[in-house]
Amino acid sequence: MKNSFPLIVKICLLSIYLIILAGSTVRMTGSGMGCPDWPKCFGHLIPPTSEEELLWQANTEFDKGIIIIKDESLLVAKEKFTSAAQFDEQNWEAYTKHDYATFNVTHTWVEYINRLATVLSGLFFLALIISALFYWKTQRILPILSFLTLFLMGFEAWLGKTVVDSNLAVSKITIHMLVALLIVALLLVLRFKSKTTTKTYKVDRNFKLLAYTVFALTLVQIVLGIEVREFVDEQLKSLGFESKNLLNLDANTDFLIHRSFSILVVVLNVALFLRNSRLKLGFTLPSWILLTLAVEVLAGILMYYVDFPFGTQVIHMLFAAILFGLQFYLLLEFGKKAKT
Repeated sequence: MKNSFPLIVKICLLSIYLIILAGSTVRMTGSGMGCPDWPKCFGHLIPPTSEEELLWQANTEFDKGIIIIKDESLLVAKEKFTSAAQFDEQNWEAYTKHDYATFNVTHTWVEYINRLATVLSGLFFLALIISALFYWKTQRILPILSFLTLFLMGFEAWLGKTVVDSNLAVSKITIHMLVALLIVALLLVLRFKSKTTTKTYKVDRNFKLLAYTVFALTLVQIVLGIEVREFVDEQLKSLGFESKNLLNLDANTDFLIHRSFSILVVVLNVALFLRNSRLKLGFTLPSWILLTLAVEVLAGILMYYVDFPFGTQVIHMLFAAILFGLQFYLLLEFGKKAKT
């Protein structure tokens, strides 16, 4: 089991990026309230596939906790019972956490798949804990960090519940994303410390300073991007989800700063790549960083000039998270240097 630890770390890391991908898809499609309750969906372990399943019906058995839509409101079954010929309100109580009572089968299943991805990831993290325990006597930092990542996964799941209960409060969605990035960082530390082979690099002072500067700017860009996304979400709530062409991003200060900073981030990453190549420092990540950044910038350009084509929001958010991971791991590699 101990020998499997590095592989399990990679699987956990991949699962987090899959969760970010699924969460981005939920936001892109407006499916965040596809399941109005948590952790079940309309009180079911497996979501309904048609609105008829959410309507009251005579002579039908309802389990405790099942949610129906009646008169544009959500009602919850108090106990398990079989309905009579007429609706009896004594069997039901109002769902009070929010008043969103709309069913869209696509939104429901997109949100449900997002939750399944989180559950699957949780199983991988349990395996991570078990395998990390074998390092307790030799590298105690590994099980400690593994327990911390598991704790953050639990916290992330709880945040998901609060997001649904608050009817997609934008600030809670932002915290949800930032915690995911923190988990990515911890997993990368685990991967770095558990590597069985090491490679040394030449690092000059300017290259190292440039890498730290670029990473800091990327963090600023991610935070600004989240703020822009909050602005977009709030606008779409009033304009309608299908009215993306009516968005006026130029009226948002965060977007203007975000767009200007992107030019600086590109220039500095190119400089990082060129310095690595010219001095033959041996790092491979600057090339992958440039490629990731190119996809990220292209998706941003398409969102701004072509009114958010389908999929560009998901790509933009996912590659921002990948860029964060690549740049963070580059900083870790400075610990394996041959000479200055």
